[in-house]
Amino acid sequence: MQGAYVVWLPLEIAIIHRRTAGTGRQSLLTRRAAAVLVGALVDATSMNVLLALPAVTVTLCLFAIWFGVEDVPGEATGGFDWTGLALVTAALGLVMAGLVVVRLDGPGSLPVWLLILAGVAAVVPFARYEDARRDPIVDVRLMRSPGQWPVQLTAFLFGMSVLGAQIPLSTFARTDPAVAGYGLGADASFVSILVGLYVVFLAIGAFTLPVTSRLLGPRGALVLSALLVALGYALWLPFNDSTGQALVNMAVAGLGSGALVAALPATPAAAAPPERTAFATGMTNATKTVGGAIASAIFAIALASTGSIADPEEGHAPLVGYLTVWSICAIAALLAAVALLTLPRQPAEHPVSSTARRRR
Repeated sequence: MQGAYVVWLPLEIAIIHRRTAGTGRQSLLTRRAAAVLVGALVDATSMNVLLALPAVTVTLCLFAIWFGVEDVPGEATGGFDWTGLALVTAALGLVMAGLVVVRLDGPGSLPVWLLILAGVAAVVPFARYEDARRDPIVDVRLMRSPGQWPVQLTAFLFGMSVLGAQIPLSTFARTDPAVAGYGLGADASFVSILVGLYVVFLAIGAFTLPVTSRLLGPRGALVLSALLVALGYALWLPFNDSTGQALVNMAVAGLGSGALVAALPATPAAAAPPERTAFATGMTNATKTVGGAIASAIFAIALASTGSIADPEEGHAPLVGYLTVWSICAIAALLAAVALLTLPRQPAEHPVSSTARRRR
């Protein structure tokens, strides 16, 4: 049920994008609002309050939405694309099933690669079906536009670190170096400090996004943020022996992550036609979630001490597994920075989506 909440941030940004139309500063105001939204969601407190917080905040949101968001009909038309949903679910399910089988049977298993190849191949009929549909669940033609695909690819790559790397970082910090030969030997309180520092710098990165966007431009701010994420995880490769090094690494990664979380939904909104704004912002969260899910499965394989589910008796992952995790996160963020360099400096005001073309 909580999975449905991931649409809130994209919807909020889409609503703000609509409300600022005609101001002459629509893109600027949307970026500023996104930064404030992300920063305001950051918090740390006691366990009792933490456990009660979701119920309290969701209840408050019910009233905030009911009385604060106007009931304006959307501009998109058509029903729900059940076939498209089934096709994309099949493609993702096959890939994830293949990664699970890797964890069970090892990379030498033939079913592993058959499942993964089948999942990748399933993308072709999905894309063709969506491209020909009047009201697709995924507007493939819009996704291919210069103002969209670099951002969506970045969201996928960024999801690998922001959603997939947190548990490996926690387990590494808790590992006793006297037993495993690596790790920080930290207790739960230090892990909380490590996560707290990451969250604080995430908030700083989000709140300073308007400043960096003004100094470097929207594209430059995105590229810088991706490079900071890449640097933060790359620093783990040589510097992983002390708590001080861990704090610095997480601070750098958090600074870039906060800016990306705030900027990613706002950027495609500026490059989408009015009837596809919510789709464009929502796809950044969807692709980010898919990236995190795939990365989590890959990281579980990397941290397995053997190629199968049967780990050796010592009960801890090899150091090379953690090095692999950090390398993947750093390379993914670096590739995201390269992709972002292809973004147009000034996106088109309202590019025509495939839906609008078909209506014409």
